[in-house]
Amino acid sequence: MSSSASLPAAARRDMLRDELLATVSLLKQRRAAEIAEGYVDDYIALHWMEWHGGSLRLTTTGENVCKHLKALLARAAGRSAV
Repeated sequence: MSSSASLPAAARRDMLRDELLATVSLLKQRRAAEIAEGYVDDYIALHWMEWHGGSLRLTTTGENVCKHLKALLARAAGRSAV
């Protein structure tokens, strides 16, 4: 686990959520080795990701978290454009 694993559970979950889109991007680019140490285990523990046939993929919960994050970012971008 990374040194951030010592954070309280809620803070760790928030940090993982903040990094989820970047992590998914790394997976899509086949750069999983660049994912911070401990993140994969934590994403699996949160049921946001799962191993499937030797590869890591988002679960339905993980997909929903990503959709929510993208919606928040789009909303924030819309506000800053005004």
